[in-house]
Amino acid sequence: MPRTRPPYPPEFREQLVALHAAGLTVEEVAEEFEPSEQTIRNGIAHASAVPSRPAAGGATSGATGGSLSAAEHEELQRLRREVRQLRVERDIMGKAAAWFGRETGS
Repeated sequence: MPRTRPPYPPEFREQLVALHAAGLTVEEVAEEFEPSEQTIRNGIAHASAVPSRPAAGGATSGATGGSLSAAEHEELQRLRREVRQLRVERDIMGKAAAWFGRETGS
């Protein structure tokens, strides 16, 4: 009888979708983490059908407090995007490590 995997936790799926939304392709996400490309696509389709929750700790456009040049503003946006993506990746890696630890019994 073929073995089936337990479903991925919803938080893990949300983070995979967030990585895709942050700019990674489905193939890159699938290569870096275990789920298949189709599983990630299904999660993206599900996320687009379900209303999204507001992001915790998101900065507003007026949060800079001073006037910035256009180049500084673009760099600030790019760096904030990068920090957000790195935080999502860090959270996913921590949860994946815990998940794999439970699966291998370590």
